Amino acid sequence: MRQTKQYGRSHVIATATVAALVTLAAVPGCASGAPGPGEARAPAAASTPPSTPPSTEPSATTPAATPATPQAPAPSPTPAFPLSKAPRTVPAVREHVPARGPGWRPAPEARVVVPPADSAALADEGKLLAGELGIGFAESATPRKGDVELALGSKGSGTPESYTLTVSNGQVRITGPDQAGVFYGTRTLKQEVSGGGSAPEGTVRDAPAKPQRGLNLDIARKHFTPDWIEDRLREMADLKLNQLGLHFSDDQAFRIESDTHPEIVSTPHLTKAQVRGITGLAARLHIAVVPEIDSPGHLGAVLRAYPGLQLRDVQGRAVKGAVDIANPAAAKLVDELLREYLPLFPGAIWNVGADEYQALVYRDPQTSFPKLTAAARQRYGPTARVQDLATGWLNDRAAVVRSAGRAPAAWNDGFFTGGLAQPARDIQVEYWTGKENGARPPLEYLREGRKVVNLNDEYLYYVLGEPNQFTYPDGRRIYEQWTPLVLRGTTAVPARYAGQILGARFAVWCDLAGSQTQAQVAAGIRLPLAALSQKVWDSRPPALDWPTFKALAGRL
Repeated sequence: MRQTKQYGRSHVIATATVAALVTLAAVPGCASGAPGPGEARAPAAASTPPSTPPSTEPSATTPAATPATPQAPAPSPTPAFPLSKAPRTVPAVREHVPARGPGWRPAPEARVVVPPADSAALADEGKLLAGELGIGFAESATPRKGDVELALGSKGSGTPESYTLTVSNGQVRITGPDQAGVFYGTRTLKQEVSGGGSAPEGTVRDAPAKPQRGLNLDIARKHFTPDWIEDRLREMADLKLNQLGLHFSDDQAFRIESDTHPEIVSTPHLTKAQVRGITGLAARLHIAVVPEIDSPGHLGAVLRAYPGLQLRDVQGRAVKGAVDIANPAAAKLVDELLREYLPLFPGAIWNVGADEYQALVYRDPQTSFPKLTAAARQRYGPTARVQDLATGWLNDRAAVVRSAGRAPAAWNDGFFTGGLAQPARDIQVEYWTGKENGARPPLEYLREGRKVVNLNDEYLYYVLGEPNQFTYPDGRRIYEQWTPLVLRGTTAVPARYAGQILGARFAVWCDLAGSQTQAQVAAGIRLPLAALSQKVWDSRPPALDWPTFKALAGRL
């Protein structure tokens, strides 16, 4: 810290006497000026009492000269603080207004305080931050010097999930229009303190570029323990990510306890109590869990218990993972599972899957699957095709989750064009590939006016075992090359569609489940998640280069 010295100026006033005898008197010093904003006032210099003036006539009784009074110590210098610098956080804050001052650091007497009016909304956020900073917590309308105050702003005071963090006069104040915004302000403060020991003076104004930001986790092909998943939730929260996708049913396994169909559940699996623990923690961290029971493909684990629902081609060969969508019993079973699990996941979005239905990879599905063709024509008319029946399946499953107040989503290769049946307009597109049958370039979905979430397999796929020419991403390409506009391959869609792209998730797929341990997966996805968090929080080019960002992410 730089310090400059500030001294008082002494003025000497000379007074002439009529008898031409000049007497000098010292006048006490005065301060040179008022302190500037944010600067402590320097103590005034101690003045020296004037000595007894000499007599104008000699006298035998005039005392000898009095020894000079000792001078008081020089005043302590006032610190002159430079303008503060923006905090270094992941993701970076979008705006910081600098100021002069010492900033804020936790002290033994400091507290996190929440006004009583906001206690019901913000007590959890306050107690979490207090524990992380090692200070106290209190409900109080009058914060003290050294405190951190959390408060909700007035309705409409900012965009969703935004916040303002102000450090001034030895206090911190974090406000936002909603709980999530205040929570993200606490994440910034936590990173400021953990990374540099203190929060810099000034004001942060921050908000996300995208409303959906997260991690997609395949727990069907590889069992992940509840503790591991909860650790990822905490990591995500510190990165201001707000979605966890859970793909819990696939050909290999079905990984959540079932009351209606226990015969399909694999070992090991998550109990419903464990899932409630996961969703409860997620809610406290402002993370929505997006569940997925994939259908009509990827149902191999279910089909082992219900082989009669297996789709077979005209030659009687079983089609991997695919149910016979012409059989009403298949729809009944899947809908029973959806209705069982809908109450378990209170989040707003449900992914119904719809990808990679293997009947549609045949060169001529109508000839290869005459039963599906007949069902399609019975429902949609004499020119209907198998893809129309698959679209009807998608719409029917979307209707089930919609009836429970959830917004349906599906993988992009489950949306077909040129058919008699069209996917419902409100089904959110999870765009992951342009390679699969039925997959179309991103612009086709956007031109239809559809909302899209980016899971581009070129950048955002972490596939265990690295099959099919996948390689483990290290985060650098995401940080340096990818943006939410890059939905397929490496080419961005025009910026005019940015409002339809709701965000992105980084995806872990466990194709070769034994290739990595849980610990290896956690270590492998750490930097890619950090890079993703930066690009969905602020779509502008990052200010830091990759080596600096990587080092910062490692330190925080």
